Amino acid sequence: MPSDVSAHIARTIAIDIGARPDQVAAAVSLLDGGATVPFVARYRKEVTGGLDDTQLRNLEDRLGYLRELETRRKTVRDSIREQGKLTPGLESQIDAATTKAVLEDLYLPFKPKRRTKAAIARERGLEPLADAILSDRRAAPEALAAGYVSDEVPDSKAALAGARDILAERLAEDATLIGRLREFMQKEAFLTARVVEGQEEKGAKFSDYFAHGERWSAVPSHRALAMMRGSTEGVLNIDIAPDPDSGREKAERMVAGALDVTGDAPGDVWLRGVAVWTWKTKLSLSMMLDLMGELRRRAQDEAIRVFARNLKDLLLAAPAGARATMGLDPGIRTGVKVAVVDATGKVLDTATVYPFQPKNDVRGTQGTLATLIRKHGVDLIAIGNGTGSRETEKLVTDMLGDLPGAKPTKVIVSEAGASVYSASELAAREFPDLDVSLRGAVSIARRLQDPLAELVKIEPKAIGVGQYQHDVDQYRLGQALDGVVEDAVNAVGVDVNMASAPLLARVSGVGPSLAEAIVAVRNEKGAFRKRKDLLSVPRLGPKAFEQCAGFLRIQGGDEPLDASSVHPEAYGLARRIVKACGTDLRTLMGEETRLRALDPEDFVDDTFGLPTVRDILAELAKPGRDPRPDFKTASFAEGVDDIRDLKPGMQLEGTVTNVAAFGAFVDVGVHQDGLVHISQLADRFVKDPHEVVKAGDVVKVRVVEVDVPRKRIGLTMRRDGGEPSARPPRDEKSAGKVQRNAQRPAPKKEDTGSFGDALRDAMKKK
Repeated sequence: MPSDVSAHIARTIAIDIGARPDQVAAAVSLLDGGATVPFVARYRKEVTGGLDDTQLRNLEDRLGYLRELETRRKTVRDSIREQGKLTPGLESQIDAATTKAVLEDLYLPFKPKRRTKAAIARERGLEPLADAILSDRRAAPEALAAGYVSDEVPDSKAALAGARDILAERLAEDATLIGRLREFMQKEAFLTARVVEGQEEKGAKFSDYFAHGERWSAVPSHRALAMMRGSTEGVLNIDIAPDPDSGREKAERMVAGALDVTGDAPGDVWLRGVAVWTWKTKLSLSMMLDLMGELRRRAQDEAIRVFARNLKDLLLAAPAGARATMGLDPGIRTGVKVAVVDATGKVLDTATVYPFQPKNDVRGTQGTLATLIRKHGVDLIAIGNGTGSRETEKLVTDMLGDLPGAKPTKVIVSEAGASVYSASELAAREFPDLDVSLRGAVSIARRLQDPLAELVKIEPKAIGVGQYQHDVDQYRLGQALDGVVEDAVNAVGVDVNMASAPLLARVSGVGPSLAEAIVAVRNEKGAFRKRKDLLSVPRLGPKAFEQCAGFLRIQGGDEPLDASSVHPEAYGLARRIVKACGTDLRTLMGEETRLRALDPEDFVDDTFGLPTVRDILAELAKPGRDPRPDFKTASFAEGVDDIRDLKPGMQLEGTVTNVAAFGAFVDVGVHQDGLVHISQLADRFVKDPHEVVKAGDVVKVRVVEVDVPRKRIGLTMRRDGGEPSARPPRDEKSAGKVQRNAQRPAPKKEDTGSFGDALRDAMKKK
């Protein structure tokens, strides 16, 4: 990959991320040179002008797209030049194209193509007829066509059909027309969904879309992905078309305008018919597929963004800390798996108990748990939130009530991904002698102690805090989530002498192989005493050390600064600050008052600017600070264990498990998360649910409605009681019109023909 960036790309990205072109160019140079996003965001602020990790991730994404665009631009230009058809005007259009779609529109007439009807018509000598009709509108097309009858063209009707095919192909390859139609459709098209006859029962979960319609430009990502899944499963038919009453005529007039049809002469009348036919048979389908693809991309982008944001919130959730913890993985018939870990996460004891049917050994279970609590000084009890969690929690509550002295704190913990981890190769290496079923209990205990350290062992996609994550581009989703994990790990920092290999692998500049090497050296030689000792790790050279050193912490080592986020390259600057205070480093660290009295400008030099000086002062004031919030737990209501126990008006406390574009899901302890719709999140307008809540938050909610058969729970966080409100208007007149159109009986098969088939096939391929 080239290490430079064109001025055009730099300007484009600068607009996208809200920065200056020189900042973009500097960041690109660093990233192309092997620097990671966390390193650049934290330790190269002077170079980039302070671009943060979010801006840098967006920069990285846009840079990839724009470089691909430039590569494709060159390919298109070279291909057309080789054909001898590259004019100065066309080259200017190619150079000005800002998206891949526009570039492909320009290339379409020059793409090698299969033998089309238009090509056959040209071979039969009918192109002059098409040109003649365009040139002389007063002449009757039938009369002109009579002169082109031959052995291959039996009559005037066949000649005109060939001329029509030629003109239709020209229209379909007219980049200007396609651009105008795309813009028109993006503004005025409607998406409609209708249930496939006979699929009502099978597709009951899609019933909201059995007769649905809304403006294409306003379809939110979750509804788009839901309808697309319904179409893939054969339950819904989806269409994207202009306004049912007037949009088709507008589109046809635009196509006719490309043929310069303005009057009512015989040629104009015939050409108007060609325009109508071309829209109906070619352009409407291509526009629909184009907009469907764009809607899919738009929906996927939003879904990936939501998943990434939720994952970040979950990874950066409050850790309970280094406390002896009991993990319970609930099960009914298979028993409750129990694992006790010490403050460092080391497994101390395991057991499987059977308090539920068929054994119903409640007394024996409580005795086993109480014995383990006393034996290992358990301070926390983590209960997985899967099947049997409330029954297990009640059992633990009763047991703790009879337990003398100080009692452990019980917490319901998300067990998303625990089963995936349990059966993974990593878990097998970590616990070779531990049964698969018990590994999940260990994971549940550890993720309460430190969610970040434990969740990095699980493939991000398996954690399940997204919306329709299985329906999006898995490669792009994986890339985005890996970036989130990397940013979260480096934001918190890692204790190099305590961290597992999977956690170390997420540190800037490390990766899986170096992480294993670090652990191997640590196991062989003991704890690292200084950051510089990392250079003794095989294959960890100066470049990797530069990238990772600031994010790796050494507690109680030979160098106090090694326990902080101060990078070794800036230790000299830190010591100048200490000297200015007239004390030693260990005394100064944590002395906020003395440090606040210093003027950062006094320490700026040719190497380190104001951002770095301020960062070092902040770190010395609160060395090794953890950016995560303080630990807090939700208290579930007693006697509310099942969805049937819920009644409208109940006030409950719960934990936010997932945040989607349309609201937040909250676990209130009944095995089924409730939904706080975006309109119910606050007593004000909320554009993005993340403005109000994030995954892991403990919130107070009120039950609004309960639908037991569909397992749906409506909750509110509004102080006014959360009266159900109507959906926001969506261009009510036109939306209502297209809704009525969606409810009309389906046209006969011959009326839709291959159109619907082509759509379904295209969507399956995509």
